[in-house]
Amino acid sequence: MVVVEAFLSSLFEVVLDKLVAAPLLDYARQLKVDTAVLQEWRNTLLHLQAVLHDAEQRQIRDEAVKRWLDDLKALAYDIEDVLDEFEAEAKRPSLVQGPQTSSSSSGKVWKFNLSFHPSGVISKKKIGQKIKIITQELEAIVKRKSDLHFREGDEGVLSVTEQRLTTSLVDEVEIYGREGDREKIMKLLLSDEVATADRVQVIPIVGMGGVGKTTLAQIIYNDKRVGDKFDFRLWVCVSDQFDLVGITKAILELVPEHSSNNSNTLQSLQHSLQKKLNGKRYFLVLDDIWNENPDNWSTLQAPLKAGAQGSVIIATTRNEKVASIMGTTPFCRLSELSDEQCWSVFAYRAFENITPDATKNLKPIGRKIVQKCKGLPLAAKTLGGLLRSEQDEKAWKEMMNNEIWDLPTEQSNILPALHLSYHYLPTKVKQCFAYCSIFPKDYEYQKEELILLWVAQGFVGGFKGEEMIEEGEKCFQNLLSRSFFQQSSQNKSLFVMHDLIHDLAQFVSREFCFRLEVGKQKTFSKRARHLSYNREEFDVSKKFDPTS
Repeated sequence: MVVVEAFLSSLFEVVLDKLVAAPLLDYARQLKVDTAVLQEWRNTLLHLQAVLHDAEQRQIRDEAVKRWLDDLKALAYDIEDVLDEFEAEAKRPSLVQGPQTSSSSSGKVWKFNLSFHPSGVISKKKIGQKIKIITQELEAIVKRKSDLHFREGDEGVLSVTEQRLTTSLVDEVEIYGREGDREKIMKLLLSDEVATADRVQVIPIVGMGGVGKTTLAQIIYNDKRVGDKFDFRLWVCVSDQFDLVGITKAILELVPEHSSNNSNTLQSLQHSLQKKLNGKRYFLVLDDIWNENPDNWSTLQAPLKAGAQGSVIIATTRNEKVASIMGTTPFCRLSELSDEQCWSVFAYRAFENITPDATKNLKPIGRKIVQKCKGLPLAAKTLGGLLRSEQDEKAWKEMMNNEIWDLPTEQSNILPALHLSYHYLPTKVKQCFAYCSIFPKDYEYQKEELILLWVAQGFVGGFKGEEMIEEGEKCFQNLLSRSFFQQSSQNKSLFVMHDLIHDLAQFVSREFCFRLEVGKQKTFSKRARHLSYNREEFDVSKKFDPTS
């Protein structure tokens, strides 16, 4: 069983281990640093750790508690910085004290003594000042803790077993409640009306975030009837940045047998795309469109008109205005699923490997959980993955009664069901997930690269070599099995994150993770610990640079 802990606990574990590391304590004694202070830090952090669960629960409703947690997290990072500085200084060669003859060599060996090195004196003074400041800040944190009257211990904390690790591919369960929508669109796609139309037909799919627009488009995209009807299929994720050059280039690169076009001018790219599409019947999905400027759409579709009769574009969007600008047919509006349909999505994931007797007891609780998902399949899918194979009724009731359900959406813009799914992640996985907020939306993650970044940040530390990679793999698979990641529809070796899931990562990482984009200057938080920047607003898979 894994006891659910606050995000901060993982950072505490790292700091607590460093505070008792023998090399660090030996070096502190060399600098004549009072190691009793470091022991006092450790005792204080252990005392604070006991209230973290209650604090994380209460921050939902209490802004003072939220600020206290943020201040504590910033202080924990500062403590880690000082300890890292200790470690770095301990490994530095020091000033030559004098040559001494080595008994094992005819040469001379220089013996070093850090205490006489000028930089050593400076470091001692600097570290001493930091220790004094941190001690004062710890005392202030403890005083504020007393004023907030936290409950210690983890009584009532939900325990969740590790999930059976699976992948999150689009499968038959994804069409629960969408059979009618799918067949309606398929009927239109295969109709004589579309096949003989004078212009490329655009079919918009409209609905709120998490309602299943992308999933429905994926199911249609992969339908054999679509593959048989068109010369080729193309899928491009547009997102909120309507970059005409980038989108045109992305479409062009997906056209079969295209020759490389290194130009970044819209005119050159559109000319090449028009030539490649000429006389071809194509099927194109433009996923997640936010652009409300008709001129932008007119410019983008200019080369797309070269396609043969019967070519079709499906556009998914949350905005009816966007659908009206692009659509040549009435748009397909996706409504929320019924509780029964939502239950099917939830149960498919939640009851895997659970005994029939346990299922009987858990179903009434699960039904109440599903009602709170408000008909959104993404929420049902995520919570079902979280409870997969969990047979403890207490765990299910804990989720059903959690205060996160009462979090006003206007306060965080995060679906309570998704916020709750983060709340019950294992501690290390929480850190790994929050770190993903430094990547742009719709970024295609390479698993191996992301795991190496986690390892470099110490999120999966405490191991050596291959063991660290294996631990990172477990964290990734944990997120994948709970639907925080899903495989890219374009490249099965890459992974993507739903917009709402990415919003959740940004919400939980708050001011400690920062992403800088070209043309989007923001106030830079002094507490930012992880930074990324995007040199170009498109083609981020090639230009993205995370810096920590």
